[in-house]
Amino acid sequence: MGFGRTHDIGEVSSEMIGQKVILGGWIEDLRKLGKITFLTIRDSTGITQVIVKGEQNDKIEGLNRQSVLRIIGTVQETRAKDFNFEVGAEEIEVLAKAIHPLPIDPLGRLESNIDNRLNSRALDMRNQKTASIFKLRHHVLSSIRKTLIEKKFIEINTPKIIGSASEGGANLFSLDYFGKTAYLAQSPQLYKEQMTIGLERVFEIASFYRAEKSHTGRHLSEFTSVDIEAAFMDYTDVMGVLESLIMEVFKFTSTNCKDEQKSIGHEIKVPSSPFEQLTYGKVLDELNAADQKLEFGDDLQDSHLRIVGERHPGFYFITDWPLKLKPFYIREKDDDASLSRSFDLQYGYLELSSGGTRLHDPELLKSRLKEQGLDPSQFADHLRAFDWGMPPHAGWGLGLDRLMTTLVGLDNIREVVLYPRDPDRLTP
Repeated sequence: MGFGRTHDIGEVSSEMIGQKVILGGWIEDLRKLGKITFLTIRDSTGITQVIVKGEQNDKIEGLNRQSVLRIIGTVQETRAKDFNFEVGAEEIEVLAKAIHPLPIDPLGRLESNIDNRLNSRALDMRNQKTASIFKLRHHVLSSIRKTLIEKKFIEINTPKIIGSASEGGANLFSLDYFGKTAYLAQSPQLYKEQMTIGLERVFEIASFYRAEKSHTGRHLSEFTSVDIEAAFMDYTDVMGVLESLIMEVFKFTSTNCKDEQKSIGHEIKVPSSPFEQLTYGKVLDELNAADQKLEFGDDLQDSHLRIVGERHPGFYFITDWPLKLKPFYIREKDDDASLSRSFDLQYGYLELSSGGTRLHDPELLKSRLKEQGLDPSQFADHLRAFDWGMPPHAGWGLGLDRLMTTLVGLDNIREVVLYPRDPDRLTP
C-alpha cells in the first residue's frame, strides 16, 4: 500500500453511502466490543467513525490513541448519534505508532498548563481548540493580505539581519556577522520608507525582534508585525486603512469560521465602526479626572492605559501625541510643533499598533536625530535616499499576535504563537 488518500474526512458525506474511499488519519478513540472495534479517526478537516471487523482487528491490536492509520473502506449508514455516516474498514495499514502515555492529552480532556503544551506543541495541534486558533490565524493573514492588495499595496520582504539600529534604542539582539557586529531587525521602518520612492504603497508581514526582558502576557522577543508605508498619505489616511483592515478581519472570521469559534468556545463579534478617536490631551484630562497626576508630555504607563481601557473597552485611537514621545522619523503638526501627526490603536488597555506621518525633509530629519541624541552618520544610508525625491508618506506597524488575542478572547500571547520566544523560552 502507498500513503495516498482519495478523500479528506471533511469531504466525505452521507450522500456517498456505498462508495469506496481511502482515508488517512489519527486514532482519537478506540473501543472494542467483542469482535468489532469502533475507531474514531480524525484528520485536519474532520472526524469519522470507522468499523473494524474480522482479521483487520489484528492489525490494530495494542495500538494507542494518536497512532496513524490508512484505511480502505466503504461509506455506510450509521446508528451513532454523533455521526451522519461511518466507514466499514476493508483494509488497514498502520503508518505510525504513538506512545502511551503521551506528554499531554491532545483531546483536552485532561487540562495541561500552557508551558507543558508549548513543550509538546506539535502534539498540542491535535487539540481542536489549539488547532482552531492557528486556523483562524491563517484566515486573519489571508484577510489582511486581501485588504491591502485591494488597496494597491505591494508586498515586500526586508532584511532581518541589519548593520545598524533601525530606530535607535537599546532593545537589540546583536550577533557576530563575519567579524562585524550585526543586529536582528526591530522593524522594517527605514526600508519600508525608502520603498515609497519607487513602489509608493508597500506592506510586509514578518518576524521582528526586541531584546526586552519583559515577563508579561503580551510581550515576546520574536513577534509577527504587519507593516505598511504609503506615499502621498497622511496619518489620518493610514488610520483609515488600519481600521478597514481590522473590520475585514473580524467580519471574515466571524462569518466564515463558525467551527473554529465553536472549538475555542468564543464568539467573534464584529466591532462597531468608526473607531472612537481620543487625542492625547483628552486622555490626559480623563486620567487627571481619575486622580492620576500627569503633565503634558508624560508617557502613558500600563497602569494609566488600564484606567483608559476600562472607559473605552473596544478599539479606539489615541492621536496627536507629544512629539518628544515619538521616534525621530515622526512629523510634527503644522499648527502646533509640540504635537505629532501620530496615533496608537488600542484595544482597551492593549496597544495594537503605532503609526504616523513621517518626516520627508532630510534636513529636518537630521536635526531631529540630533535632538534625540542619535548620530546622523549612523543613518547615512537611510538619509541618502531622502535626496532622491522622497515623497511625503505615512505608515504603521500592527502586532499580529496581539490582534489575534483580541480576536480569540485570550489574554496570553503565547496561546496564539506556535513556538513563542521570550526571555525564558528558546526551545522547542
